Amino acid sequence: MQSAVKHNPTLRLSLVALACQMVCMGAAYAQSDAAPAAKPATETVTITGRKVGMGLMVQEDVPKARSTVTAEELAKQRPTGNAYDALALMPAVNTYSYDGTGLFGGGLTLRGFNSDQIGATINGVPVNDSGNFAVFPQEFVDQENTCTTFVTQGSTDVDSPQVGATGGNFGITTCDPEDKQRFRIMQTGGQLSMWKTYLRLDTGKFANDKAKVFVSVSHAEAKKWKGLGKAMRDHMDVGFNYDWDRFNYIHGTVLYNRAINNNISTFNLADLKKNGYYYDYATTFTGRAAPSPGKAGNDTLPANADSYYKLALNPFENVIASATGKFRLNDSTDIKVVPYYWYGYGTGGVQEKLISESGFLNPATGKLNAGVDLNGDGDTLDKVLMYSGSITRTQRPGITTTVIENLGDHQLLAGFWYERANHRQTGPMTKIDANGNPGDAWLRDGLITRPDGSPYESRDWKTISTAYQAFAQDTISLGDKVLVNVGVRTPHVKRDFTNYPNEGFNSSTAYSLNPTYKAYLPQFGVRYRITNDDQIFASYAKNFRAPPNFVFATTGNNVVISPAGQAYLASAVKPETSWNLDVGYRHQTAAITTSATVFYIDYKNRQANATDPNTQTSTYTNVGNVKNKGFELELGNTPINGFSVYGSLGYLKTEIQNNLAGGFDAATKSIIYLPTGGKEFPLAPKWKAGLSASYETDAWYVRMTGKYTAHQQATLMNDEEVPGYTLVGLDAAYQFPSWGAFKTPKLSLNVSNLTNRQYRNPTGLANNAVAYGAIKSANVFYYLGAPRMMSATLRVDF
Repeated sequence: MQSAVKHNPTLRLSLVALACQMVCMGAAYAQSDAAPAAKPATETVTITGRKVGMGLMVQEDVPKARSTVTAEELAKQRPTGNAYDALALMPAVNTYSYDGTGLFGGGLTLRGFNSDQIGATINGVPVNDSGNFAVFPQEFVDQENTCTTFVTQGSTDVDSPQVGATGGNFGITTCDPEDKQRFRIMQTGGQLSMWKTYLRLDTGKFANDKAKVFVSVSHAEAKKWKGLGKAMRDHMDVGFNYDWDRFNYIHGTVLYNRAINNNISTFNLADLKKNGYYYDYATTFTGRAAPSPGKAGNDTLPANADSYYKLALNPFENVIASATGKFRLNDSTDIKVVPYYWYGYGTGGVQEKLISESGFLNPATGKLNAGVDLNGDGDTLDKVLMYSGSITRTQRPGITTTVIENLGDHQLLAGFWYERANHRQTGPMTKIDANGNPGDAWLRDGLITRPDGSPYESRDWKTISTAYQAFAQDTISLGDKVLVNVGVRTPHVKRDFTNYPNEGFNSSTAYSLNPTYKAYLPQFGVRYRITNDDQIFASYAKNFRAPPNFVFATTGNNVVISPAGQAYLASAVKPETSWNLDVGYRHQTAAITTSATVFYIDYKNRQANATDPNTQTSTYTNVGNVKNKGFELELGNTPINGFSVYGSLGYLKTEIQNNLAGGFDAATKSIIYLPTGGKEFPLAPKWKAGLSASYETDAWYVRMTGKYTAHQQATLMNDEEVPGYTLVGLDAAYQFPSWGAFKTPKLSLNVSNLTNRQYRNPTGLANNAVAYGAIKSANVFYYLGAPRMMSATLRVDF
């Protein structure tokens, strides 16, 4: 880049806007609410704004709260980082990784909503788990191919294909192929033997300049930061564009991921006090009990925290294939079609299980009294260590069709989304050899069978989730100053859940449940432009989340089996709903951009997956009503003499409105209520702040980042608190002059957790950490923060 561009803010902004338009055009169009105004008949694509604050903000014009991180920021982050890492400095977001590389995944909450309550999309494709709505950020896309990562904090976009989003949505758009032919190599190395090789080939334009393609492959691996084991990830992304003109095109991607990770252990406070911060799974296998033909002999099952590390694995494989076809029907009408297919297979957790040889299912009687000799000593009297995991296999085709009609000051948008997810969840097992190695870590081959030849299953569920949604929106421009959005979406989902007889808890009875959930979700937004630089906006929207599929299994207390073998729900499992109100102000000039938003959320029937310590079973609990309110501030500038700053501040106050039924007093035959009314909701830190300060020249940049997370509650009773913490990072890079065939070589440095801070985040929700009357205390487990991590990356184009 020439110095005239670097030190001329106006020129730089123009070039940035042009670049964004070239590489993000299809991605921006994919989000209907990105349109700042009703479009004229001759234009169907509008870019939302200009990048500021080093790519941590864009200038927005939508009548709702929205934050966007661009490729400019992603290029400064560690290349192994996952999708959550990109959002770390945003004021509404509380996010953390399980390690310093990002390869092991992480957690995220948005205004107090957990990641499984937030809709997630990639190029318009829903990627929340179709059963429990979980999100696995390390699986999706190589960060080098990501164009934008965004969140809409208060509501989902009207055309977002979601049945499980009460807290807004989070999305990723991939970058288009390059216009000119290019071959890029990136090599990253760092501590913990971290290694990533990334190769990308862009064909450039061909077929009369209408088509272009890119293919990238990468391999990454890193050791765990504590204990033995590592992460290994192989990834391939393919993108293709075919543009007849700017009104008619097909853009598609195929994203493939295959990885196998050793898990990083989680502990409660007693474990931490006893074993220390760096304690992890056992490094030696406990071994086998001596053979005892004709006598009962048991292997030794270690405590979960002391399981053998080779038997605590997370293998997973997935494919996300999609295309966006946009076609102009006439001067005022466009149609957009997004077909997709999502495939996933994987298992996780601790797979080291102690299995009774005499506890196999007899399908003829439905009793768990069949015997299989697992250790080869000639009897079925023993308990033997086996490798048994929970397999989830998902096949998920779907399609969204949208029609956009421009009529004067109105842009009318209407469409329909449909998908059918086949979600198969099983629990097979295989043998463990004398050294503690599983027969097949993926649980595909060498599986143990019952005496009749059918496979052993610790669970055996099939869920067909048929989801569909109609949506409509009118975007009205009232002159240059006022923009109004009025919309509605009507999500429906039917859960056809089948439990096949298996060896799991209370699961030897076959049954089916077929609940249907639906909602009518209005949205309203308005933006008023006070001046060319100042605007206010407000939005009010209803959101909805259907219950996850596991509430229909016997693993908790939700399903009851009658003496006659009939299954029914003990109580109605209600969907979550929330009303979200945002009111905000934006000041956006060529030099500086600021945004301030206040919000209020009225949450009905908030659900939590809580464990009953009296029965040691998990129940999907209705926590009742919760109210969230707060404010969010952002500020960023375009470079001034090389200096750029981005700052954010978020405040969140949550309040549980109801007491929670926590147990049953047998003596008085009455329900015991935990006094949770008036307490804070867990996993919702009250204060968050982010800061990024950068200095950049033609050839190099250096920047410091800081993220403050205030204390948060770990239980619904607020009887165990998580301390606050501050993380500091350093990023730097130097771009060398091109030399022969080596174009723009660049060397980057990334340091995370520069001060080596120790911290923790809860793994989930618990009712109470301290006993309350007859209600026993529950263990609260934590993800521990990874120590300082350094890495360097060399990038070169050919």
